[in-house]
Amino acid sequence: MAKGFKWFFGSDKSKKPDIDLTGELLDELSRFRFPLVVVQIFLIIGTLGYLALEDYTLIEAFFQASYTFTNTGFGALREHQFSPITIIFTTILMLIGAATITFCVAVVVNVIMGGKLISIIKEIKMVNKIARLKNHYVIFYHNEFSIELSKQFLEAQIPFVMIDDSPDFERKALKYKYPYFINDNPHSINAILKAHLSSAKGVVIFSKNTTDNIALIVSIRLYQNELKRREYNIISIANNDEEADKIKKIGCDYIISPTNLAAQRISSIILKPGSENIIEHFMSNKENALSLEEVVVPKYSWLVLKKLKEAHLREAFKVSVVGIMQKDGKYISMPTGEVLISSECKFLLIGATNDIRATKRVIMRRQKPEELKYV
Repeated sequence: MAKGFKWFFGSDKSKKPDIDLTGELLDELSRFRFPLVVVQIFLIIGTLGYLALEDYTLIEAFFQASYTFTNTGFGALREHQFSPITIIFTTILMLIGAATITFCVAVVVNVIMGGKLISIIKEIKMVNKIARLKNHYVIFYHNEFSIELSKQFLEAQIPFVMIDDSPDFERKALKYKYPYFINDNPHSINAILKAHLSSAKGVVIFSKNTTDNIALIVSIRLYQNELKRREYNIISIANNDEEADKIKKIGCDYIISPTNLAAQRISSIILKPGSENIIEHFMSNKENALSLEEVVVPKYSWLVLKKLKEAHLREAFKVSVVGIMQKDGKYISMPTGEVLISSECKFLLIGATNDIRATKRVIMRRQKPEELKYV
C-alpha cells in the first residue's frame, strides 16, 4: 500500500527523498478506519438479517441491506411482502444507517477541514520535488535577510530550499515565490532530511539568535561527518565581532555582520560622496551588472602552472582578476600577467555576471579551449 502512495504522489525511485512521509499520511488516513469498520459491520448484520427473515439470495440480501442502510432507495425487491418483524428490522437499519452516515461525513469533514491531511499531501509533493535538487543551498530562517538573498538566488538561477517554522510560513513562501520550502523546526533532523541536505552545496543561516546559529552549524557539521562527504559551505550572520569569533571557531566558513556592512556603506557615502552612486549603478544595472566572485582553479584545469597572461580572460571575456588566494593562504592583490597560476588557488574576478559565468566554464576545462588559442 505504501508503494501505491509513493507512485500516486510522484516519488522518483532514482532520486528518493532522504525522509519517507508515507507513514504520516497513513496515520492521518487511519482516522477513516473506524467509520469504515462500523459501516461494514452494519452491512453484514443487515445482510444476515434479510437472509434469515426473507426468501432472499445472498446477493439480494446484500443489495437490500445496502440501499436500506444508506437510505438511497426502496421498492426493488418485494418490500410490500415484508412481514411485521422485517418491517421493524428495516426501520431500525434505516435509522442506524442515517446516524452512521452522518457520523462518517462529520469525520471526513473534520479530517479534511482540519488541514493536516492536505498539508501532509502538499509536503510529500514538495519533498519529492526537493529530492531532485543537487548542489543547492539550504537557507535556515525566513526574515528580511533571506528575502533579499532569495531574490538574488532566483535572478542568478541558484536553487535553494527555505526552512522556517512560523505558522504562516507557507503563505509567506508563496508571497515571495520560493520554489522550494519546508515549514518545520530548522533544528530538527526531519527538516534537514526534508531539505535533502545530503545533496546540497552549502547552507545559509539567518537566525538573529547566535545560539541558534551555533547549534545549527554544529548539527550540520555532525551530519556532514556522518555522511562522510565533502564539507558544506556554511554562511552565517553575527551581530558583533565576539559572536563572529565564536561562530568561526565551530566551523562557519563565511560570517556576515549586517551592522558592520551598514556602517561601511554609510562611511563610504560620507567620506567619498558620489562614488557610492556610481558603484550602486554598476552593481544594480541589470544590463551591465558588475559582479565580484571567487572561482577555485581545480587540479585538472588547463590553467595550472600557466602564467596569468596566458589565460587571456580580459581579452576574451572582459573579466579581470583583481586578486589571487594561494592554497597556502598567501594573497596576491592586483596580480600581474607574470604570476604563475597554482593548483586549487582562488581567483577573485570582477566583471559582468554573464561574462564571469562563461569564465568559470573555461577555467573548469581540462584542455585549453580552441577560441583562446587565437587570442
